[in-house]
Amino acid sequence: MLSPIVRAALRYRLVVVLLVAGFAALQLARLPTARYDVFPTFTAPTVVIQTAAPGFSALQTEQVVTDRLERTLTGLPGLAKMRSSSESGLSVIHLVFHGGTDPYQDRQRVAGRLSELGGVLPAGILPRLAPMQSSTGTALEIGLYARRGMSLERLTAIAEAGLRPALQAVPGVANVVIFGARPPQLNVEVQPRSLIATGFTMQDVARAARHGSAVLGAGFIDNGNQRLVLAPHGQARTAAVLAKTWLGTSDGAPISLGDVASVRLSAPPRYGAALIHGHPGLLMIVSSLYGANTLAVADQAARTVARLTPGLEAQGIEIDPRAFTPATFIHVALADLGHVLLIGAALILLVLLIALRDWRASVISFVAIPVSLLAATAIITALGITLNTMALAGLAIALGELVDDAVVDVENITRRLRENRIAGSPEPPLRVIFRASLEVRSAIIFASAAVAIAFTPVIALGGVAGRLFAPLGIAYIAAIGASLVVALVLTPALAALLLVRPTAAADHTPPIALLRPAYRRALGRLEHHGRAFIAAALALILLAGISVPLLQIRFLPRFRENDVIVHYLAAPGTSIDAMLAIGRLAIHTLENLPSVGDVVMHIGRASMSNGHAGVNKAEIDITLSETGNRHVERSTRQILASVDHIDGLSWWSRTFLSERVDESLSGVTAPVSVSVFGPSLDAIDIAAARIVAASHGVPGVRAASMAAVQQVPALAIDLNRAAMLRYGITPGAALEAMKIAYSGATVGHVYRGTLVEPIVVTLPAELRHQPAAIGDLPVAAAGGMIVPLDRIATIRQTRVPAQILHNDGRRVQVVTVQVAHGHAVPVIRSLRQRLARLRLGTGVYVRYGGTAVAGGTARRELAIHAAIALAGILILIALALREARAVVLMMAIMPVAFSGGITATWAFLGGHLELGAMVGLATLFGLTLRNGLLLLIHMRRLMEGSGKPWSADVARQAAADRLPAILITACVTALGLLPLALATGSPGDAIEGPMAIVILGGLATATILTLFVLPILAPRVLRLAAPKPDGLG
Repeated sequence: MLSPIVRAALRYRLVVVLLVAGFAALQLARLPTARYDVFPTFTAPTVVIQTAAPGFSALQTEQVVTDRLERTLTGLPGLAKMRSSSESGLSVIHLVFHGGTDPYQDRQRVAGRLSELGGVLPAGILPRLAPMQSSTGTALEIGLYARRGMSLERLTAIAEAGLRPALQAVPGVANVVIFGARPPQLNVEVQPRSLIATGFTMQDVARAARHGSAVLGAGFIDNGNQRLVLAPHGQARTAAVLAKTWLGTSDGAPISLGDVASVRLSAPPRYGAALIHGHPGLLMIVSSLYGANTLAVADQAARTVARLTPGLEAQGIEIDPRAFTPATFIHVALADLGHVLLIGAALILLVLLIALRDWRASVISFVAIPVSLLAATAIITALGITLNTMALAGLAIALGELVDDAVVDVENITRRLRENRIAGSPEPPLRVIFRASLEVRSAIIFASAAVAIAFTPVIALGGVAGRLFAPLGIAYIAAIGASLVVALVLTPALAALLLVRPTAAADHTPPIALLRPAYRRALGRLEHHGRAFIAAALALILLAGISVPLLQIRFLPRFRENDVIVHYLAAPGTSIDAMLAIGRLAIHTLENLPSVGDVVMHIGRASMSNGHAGVNKAEIDITLSETGNRHVERSTRQILASVDHIDGLSWWSRTFLSERVDESLSGVTAPVSVSVFGPSLDAIDIAAARIVAASHGVPGVRAASMAAVQQVPALAIDLNRAAMLRYGITPGAALEAMKIAYSGATVGHVYRGTLVEPIVVTLPAELRHQPAAIGDLPVAAAGGMIVPLDRIATIRQTRVPAQILHNDGRRVQVVTVQVAHGHAVPVIRSLRQRLARLRLGTGVYVRYGGTAVAGGTARRELAIHAAIALAGILILIALALREARAVVLMMAIMPVAFSGGITATWAFLGGHLELGAMVGLATLFGLTLRNGLLLLIHMRRLMEGSGKPWSADVARQAAADRLPAILITACVTALGLLPLALATGSPGDAIEGPMAIVILGGLATATILTLFVLPILAPRVLRLAAPKPDGLG
């Protein structure tokens, strides 16, 4: 069935070449505008619901908001997981759906359920769907701080009015949140003593302020001839005007708001803060939309900032437009990979020219490789896959097969043409090219299909692992498929155009073929010592096999990014000012390190951001300098060592991408997590504290803490019903007075162009910060009497939860464990052993999560899928060789090829079997299988051509015929991958580097296997017969 394709390619060879050239040019032109990303979309479709509940404690938020929302949302079609966090004033619910669902339909279903709530939630509390973000989330961080004494309130107003809307208008931007923002608001700060003296209440002040700032339309007047629009202007737009608003009368005298309150422009209470290069400022985090091109979003956002920078600097604002840019990783990775591949391409061309000694044959082999890669990029982009780290890795690891395809075809065609020219009655060259193209094609198709099947378990993986690694497998298979098409169509067409006319070089035997006599002699000597040689091969297999269980298998490769995130955690209840003081000290230390470039920091949370950290947790985002980029791992260790000496704090560091993956697996930014469930908050907190204590002695653990902030100091206000009855006070009136005083009541807004300033009635900051002052809070009683709060309530100190977590509707405390890279599996093992001996309490149980657990699940799935794939591979080999013994022989000797790769893993990768190394072993399997099949099939073809019976002579002759192609393929592959191996340690080589090292190590043993082990064992084991038509021609 392949004959018509090759025949058409030869007949219309010029058309084929022109069409391929046009396609290549078009694809090259499309590459700059293709969708690039750091990672594939590895998170499951997720909908985030945020609900602000001002003034509510964590317990109130849980009971009144989160519980009701969770009950409403339970049972959504496709819902896999529901996580929530309830804290003071905020409820955040993450709804994680099964992979494969349409995220926009999921979002629509959630919105539909929320519309059914009706009046279930308290007045003024409305759930909000957060923007859908990409897997990596952050595209760009921008730092702002003032030079000339500008207040944070003014800085925030400038950022909110100009910079934030411009960034939100960038296509692909999901959200722009601002850490450290102090949005100005018009505060009506009530003086309790003035209220008591004049006989007014907090509610009276709120009512007057609402009426004094009202914005109401008055309609129009129709007088018969015309319509007159009524345009009233009575809103108070300044503090001075609002202070003159009438409140009421006291002893016959009119009282204004200014008589009982200070009206001034101020800022709301802080839930977070930011430091930019050690200065108090704003950190603007730009997140990319789900499915958007992260690189394009980051670049366009940076250009937008650059356009606005002159105006901002003229106002005395310092701006760092790229304070933290995770998208830079893909830029650096692409640039490094491009340089390395260019060097590899030059080496490949050089080897082809030397080995084939014919520039025409070398060009044909060389051209096939980039054309196959361009065709593969066209396939993966057509499938909707972005050109991300994993997809690029898939193309890189296919290089070995692409080289093999190109070399095997061209070498066979040139050899057959040379033999034809010296034959007594030469055939037409096109017929020779036709037969030579088909001669090796069936074996290559079987081998390529077997390798493609070997990668299907990667594509079939579920969960985060599947979404993360599937593009690698798809890109690899696409490249192999494209290479097969190129070999069937382009290579014969180019051969017909360039190789038909003989040249001196074409008739000259390639220098590598001159090794055949020496090779035959070596093979003959080894046959005489066959048992000793086979014993040596078995010993090599045994040594490699014994070492395999000792290898440390890692779920994720170690991405060498130029961005590092350092976290520090203080005791619950630590103030923002104390956290800022620690941050200044840490930043000063970090900025003196030569490996550190930009340093920005944020504490707590930003208004309505997806994160919900407490104010006792801070994150320092660090961009490495050029010096730091040269030795990423050493720089990361140096950074953490420079700050983790500060006592009383937990410090740990992660890279940006690994943190995002961890968060998608368990909802927390840690490689190991232990979820603790139990009958009460106290029970799970006590159990979690024991787990934290037990974790500290485990080897490999850097830090352990609870994800939910433990109980923090609080004032319990127990209302006395009898006293309230005596004074004629309702509980609602007392609670409303407290809410207005301490949480603030937004009674209106002042509109200034694009800025909107809320008008808030509250107590002065000095009173809100004095616990003893709460007892003096005036509460309205019957008959116009004003009663202090402490007469109707008992006020006492206590402790309350600052944050309450739920997992699928159940209360949970999560212990996050930060571990040294590569120690997640042993840490989980040790924790299981230690926790089995702990008494965690009645009804308390735990569940493990993180990359270690996900890696174990992925490995189990991979083993099942690999067993199925192996069965398919065995069937293919049986169809290709048509002899059971040949199948057994190929599988039995395959470990010889792997032994070199495993040795390289120990020698150069420290015994860490990461994704790149695993892929390298799979690639070795493909190369070895392909060479073995081609050799065995060629043995059968020799028997057919010569009429000789199966013997050792036939095996030696077949091996000698295949010697040039095998050696050229090995040399070209090795030199093509050598730059990748030497670049190990640079950003973006986390997969390609280890892969290249393993393949280089395995090429030596794989070549020895094909050239010596297989020709020696084949006559002893096999009983080959002449081939029958395979139906592929």
